[in-house]
Amino acid sequence: MEIQEIEEIGERLAASYQTVAVAVNGSKRSKRVVQWALNKFVPEGMVHFRLLYVRPKITRVPTAMGNYIPISKVRDDIASAYKKEVEWQANSMLLIYKHLFSGRKVEVDNVVIEADDVADALSMEIAKLKINKLVVGASSQNIFSRKGNKLSSKIARCSPSFCTVYVVSKGKLASIRSAVSGAYEMSNDESSSSPALSFSPDSSTGQSGITMNPFIPEVHSLPFQSDQFISNMNSGFDSMSSLDAILNRSSSFFSAENNLSSSTTLSEQFRSHVIGGCSSSFTADSLIVDGTAADLTTSVDKIDINLELQKLRIELRHLQDMVEVVQNESIDTSDQLNKLNARRMKTEAKLKEMEHTKEASRELTMQETKRHEEAEREVQVMESVLKEILLRVDAEENVAQTSCENMRFEKAVSSNIEPFKKYTWEDIKSATSSFSDTLKIGMGAIGSVYKGTFHHTVAAVKVLHSNEAHGNKQFKQELDILGRIRHPHLLLLIGACPDKGCLVYEFMENGSLDDRLQCKDNTPPLPWYDRFRIAWEISSALAFLHNTKPEPIIHRDLKPANILLDCNFVCKIGDVGLSTLLPTVNFSISTIYKDTAPVGTICYIDPEYQRTGQVSPKSDIYALGMVIMQLITGKPPIGLAHIVESALEGGNLWDILDSKAGEWPEKETHELARLGLNCAEIRRKDRPNLEDQVLPVLERLRNRADEGKSLANCPPPTPPSHFICPILQEVMNDPYVASDGYTYDRKAIETWLNMNDKSPMTNLPLPSVNLIPNHSLRSAILEWKSMAN
Repeated sequence: MEIQEIEEIGERLAASYQTVAVAVNGSKRSKRVVQWALNKFVPEGMVHFRLLYVRPKITRVPTAMGNYIPISKVRDDIASAYKKEVEWQANSMLLIYKHLFSGRKVEVDNVVIEADDVADALSMEIAKLKINKLVVGASSQNIFSRKGNKLSSKIARCSPSFCTVYVVSKGKLASIRSAVSGAYEMSNDESSSSPALSFSPDSSTGQSGITMNPFIPEVHSLPFQSDQFISNMNSGFDSMSSLDAILNRSSSFFSAENNLSSSTTLSEQFRSHVIGGCSSSFTADSLIVDGTAADLTTSVDKIDINLELQKLRIELRHLQDMVEVVQNESIDTSDQLNKLNARRMKTEAKLKEMEHTKEASRELTMQETKRHEEAEREVQVMESVLKEILLRVDAEENVAQTSCENMRFEKAVSSNIEPFKKYTWEDIKSATSSFSDTLKIGMGAIGSVYKGTFHHTVAAVKVLHSNEAHGNKQFKQELDILGRIRHPHLLLLIGACPDKGCLVYEFMENGSLDDRLQCKDNTPPLPWYDRFRIAWEISSALAFLHNTKPEPIIHRDLKPANILLDCNFVCKIGDVGLSTLLPTVNFSISTIYKDTAPVGTICYIDPEYQRTGQVSPKSDIYALGMVIMQLITGKPPIGLAHIVESALEGGNLWDILDSKAGEWPEKETHELARLGLNCAEIRRKDRPNLEDQVLPVLERLRNRADEGKSLANCPPPTPPSHFICPILQEVMNDPYVASDGYTYDRKAIETWLNMNDKSPMTNLPLPSVNLIPNHSLRSAILEWKSMAN
């Protein structure tokens, strides 16, 4: 009784508990639908609410230009980010309605469905969550309007029959579709299998009627001889014997299928009922049946004996066949045994031969191993002897080379030979194509710079504007300084034409540091570790100039425009035309030299030098500080010291760093900024010493930069423009020259010529369709690819 009471209580609780779903889409009308549902169902008792929101499937991704791209053509990370953004927007929209439920202290679950068919999606979700009631907005101006289709009617039609659908318009109930049946009603009753026979009282006769089941399995009939014998019996007994056979079959069926004692009882009852019901029809023939019963029994016994004899004969023949098979198998087995013995003897002989061969191979291997070890020992001895010989030869060559260099230096000093090559005016004009504007690579205050070629060597040619005294003075000073000093980070002087005021320098492929900091011509920015290294290279070159003998050299015009970069971004200081020599006496005593007028570039000139005209090595240190601050910020020099000082004091140095340089190391960058600011102090005495205070710090930062460079994943270098195919806009694999004079990738130009007869670049008719391979360009591209990899 207690179990029944508990079940009745559970059924009453389940009936009182109902799930209400409210479909929304983010519009103001959805708020009215939610408020109506709260006012309607909250007072009724136990209610569980669910917010249903159907959004279209994401098949496209928007671009910044307002277009759409199929999601299959977008990278996985971009597609995932866009899906997360859409999900976030949906959850943010549902949060507005969730606040309405929270205000009524009612719990609600959010269900976001991704589908294109709103009605089908809601129907499937209702069936899945067993929702009793669904509240939607009217389709005329409701939240589910899709191109004028009456979606609310479709939702009502598609919703399961156990769900009641409420259609709300303007905060009021517009229509309702009531539920037809309870949710998920199922009948667990199973139709019981009817028995093979059933008995029912006959209303007319009072006798027991017989009903035969058509699905009774068939029972095998008697042997053929028995059937033939029974068929010769009296026709009056046929009906009785047939009925008896049916009874026997019924009895055998029940005993085989059910294996129960009740089956025999059922068969006997059935037999008695049948015999009792049919006794009136067989009364006249009962004497005939009794008279022939004995004969029937004797005939059946004879038939059974004959059948048993036939079975015994068949078994005897089967046994005889088995004996023959066994005899044949024994003969085959003996033959196989003999063959196996012969094969075993052959195998044993082969194994013995293999063992002998193995022993011989082992001995031979041991002998070869000994010989190999002896040869290795001999090789080691020879290698050690060879190393000694090579070391001795190297030492002798070094001594000879040193002596030759000393002799050459002494000879040069004694003979006063010019330390540079002299070029004629014709050589200069030929190298620069008569100073073609296409070869001009720069222009300064006192001259222009051209790109020239001397004996297949690319060089930079600096030509003075005039032969005035001021220009001649700077020319002679630059020629004198660069002609007698050599340093890895000072621009190398190759030659000169003194008569015309021309200087020939080594060519620097990457231009000036100023161009690289400004990313001129869309060149890639310098990474932070290259900037750390460049700062150290500039300071090492300045230290070399300040320590030259017999007179120190002050550059006086150090700035990013005068710092040049080679193909590996190694910096070299140039333009020493404004340099000055400090007298040894003054340098050793006060390090100050009185000049007639300050020279240099504004923002890089030492303030004390500009005010008093007194120059010293610390004048270059001021310019070095300005260059260091430009390296880390990428900003122009005007007011830069004040900007860096304010950032350091305010703790926001990262706001002014050049973000294009990558991830700056925090500690080292702060240290470099502080060093640059100290070098740019207004008063000369407040600036640090170059060798004792600046160089050690920059050398340590250079080592840190080398570590950062080895760990950084450097991007692949940008290919030169002449490596790019004009048609494909990518690096060519097989460059060919067309008749218009331009070079294209072979496959691209062949495809173009199949469809056009004009030049892809000039849009003019091509003189011919012949293509010439550009082997030199192909070799250059292959070399660039190998370096990039």
